Amino acid sequence: MRFVFNLILALILALTAAPVFAAEWGHYVNDRFGVEADVPPGFVAGEPLVNGDGLRFSTPTARLSIYGSLIVEGEFMDAVQRGMKWSADEGWKLTYQAVTPSWASWSGKRGSRILYVRAIRMCGGDVYGAFELEYSEADRKAFDPVVERLVRSLKDSGTGWQC
Repeated sequence: MRFVFNLILALILALTAAPVFAAEWGHYVNDRFGVEADVPPGFVAGEPLVNGDGLRFSTPTARLSIYGSLIVEGEFMDAVQRGMKWSADEGWKLTYQAVTPSWASWSGKRGSRILYVRAIRMCGGDVYGAFELEYSEADRKAFDPVVERLVRSLKDSGTGWQC
């Protein structure tokens, strides 16, 4: 009897978990700057950012923004330094930074929340594309592969009209 109960319970769990694992990732391409990235399952698109810069996506416990921006002062590295300063000014204690001439990543913590930002140099250095992901520290292990996929998928589509 206990074997049958465990078998039925395992079947129910497998059937209810299947839609989560089967969920497809979406994809977003910003028309203005041409920055593109995958969008995790369960994230719902919200209002576009100001001036067509990008789009916000959210779940009940996480937020994702994918956007582009003109580099109006200095070069990519200067824009990255400004971005890290803005994050710090918003109360994020930066815990990780990696900066190269073509990409940068930084991460921070504020209370029980984690911020991860990835930026890439685009359009010959006149633009950068980025994503910002904010989620609960309690969900960190679940979000580690999400961050990895987002990093791999962040690209310049070459289709932005701003370049």
